[in-house]
Formats: sequence, structure tokens, C-alpha cells
Amino acid sequence: MMKISEKKLFLLDLDGTLYLDDFLFEGSAEFLSTVKESGGEWLFLTNNSSKSADAYVEKMKRLGIDVVKDDFLTSVDALIEYLRPLGYEKIYVSGTRSFREQLDGAGFNTVIELSDDIDALVCGYDTELTYKKLEDSCILLGRGVDFIAANPDWTCPTWYGFAPDCGSVCKMLETATGRRPKFIGKPEPEMIYLSLKKKGVKKEEAVLIGDRLYTDIASAKNAGIDAILVLSGETKLSDVPESDIKPDYIFKDIKEILEAYKES
Repeated sequence: MMKISEKKLFLLDLDGTLYLDDFLFEGSAEFLSTVKESGGEWLFLTNNSSKSADAYVEKMKRLGIDVVKDDFLTSVDALIEYLRPLGYEKIYVSGTRSFREQLDGAGFNTVIELSDDIDALVCGYDTELTYKKLEDSCILLGRGVDFIAANPDWTCPTWYGFAPDCGSVCKMLETATGRRPKFIGKPEPEMIYLSLKKKGVKKEEAVLIGDRLYTDIASAKNAGIDAILVLSGETKLSDVPESDIKPDYIFKDIKEILEAYKES
């Protein structure tokens, strides 16, 4: 049986796990400090491609948690690693300005206007989505360009419930064109592999904590590490028996994990 306190690396989802919008869940800050004081480490893993790591640093500090850019690994980081060897000369980006700037900063030639020499369509969670982007995407997919998406999340948790995320928009494009993207980020295992390499930790020494079965928990299972599901975000307890993806542990929220950590 897994003893939470014996884990050396905690891979933490953000939205729905540590906070919701600008509301930090009770126990989040204490959990992070307790892990550090006990000699453990943590790394934040997020599928949200609409923001850069710098934006997450600013947000976490605003919520009262002192972090640095190196504490984050995003689906954009994994996407960049995936795109590098493909040699695309021109990429159409359907995503936020921040998303495009991150790809530009990594050396890719990105555009937001149609042309005949575009090699690929890359989509992210787009809080700046327009109908023009959807129309351009359909035109490009009809031409047969490669189709890649940062993450498959259906929804993004908000204070009012949920908003359509990258996976929902890509499903709309699939319905319209018959084309399905290559998804990067959770549930693919690459983000976890990058995390283990970055921290020099073995699989059995790491555990992932997240609120979604089909992304967070699935990525842990695909990478061969333990997984803890929290019920503070998208997943309800009634969803677990209906899913083929099973977490190793289920907790109400991060506060309950903190209590278990202290007791184990």
C-alpha cells in the first residue's frame, strides 16, 4: 500500500486540484509547505495552454504561494518537445496570444492568417476563440494539413461551473471535418516522463494528484506511477465505477490529502 509521506515527488494539477479560478482551496498552501519541510518536492503539471508559466507564477504568488517558473511544466512544454523534430516551416495557431508567443519563443514560425504553405494546424485552450479561427481551421483540415492539439480536456473549471476547453473545440472541428488531432499533454505520459527526468526521481517515488480521470489519472497510469484523485474539480465519485481508469486513492480534496500525509 502506498504511503503518501514516503513519496519524494508530487506532480500536482492546478485547476480543480489546488484552486478554482482565484479561490485557493483550504489546505493547498499547507500541503506544499509540509512536503517541502519533509524533504519532498513538487512540480505543477497543467494542460492549460492558454497561459505561460510566467502567468502561473504571478497567479500563485497572488494567491499567497511563493513559486518560480521552474516549478511548472505545461502542455505547451510537451507540445514544443513534440514539434521540434517535425520540421514544420509554417504553423497556423488557433489559441491565445500567450500560446502563440510561447511557440514563437521556442523558434517556430507561427501564423494566424491563411496561406497555401501552412504545414500544420496547432490548437490550444483558446479563451480568445473566434469564428474566423474555426473557419480557418476547417479550411486547413480540408486541405489535409497535420492537426495537433495541446490537450484533450473537455472542460475548464470556473467559478460558474465549466467552460469548453481544447478537447471540446477539437471535437467540434472533428464533427465538421472528420479530422481528429494528435493530442499532447495529459493523458499522454510525456509530461510525467519529463518531470521524472527533471527531478531525477524514479517512478515508484512519484505520485500524481489531479481531479480528472481521463487526463490526470490516465497520464499517471500510462506513465506507470501512482495516482490520487481529488473530488474538488471535474470528477464526481459516481464517475469512478463507470470508468476504466482507476486511481490508487480517492480524496475529497487537498486538505484530506494533507491530513493523510501527516498521519502516514
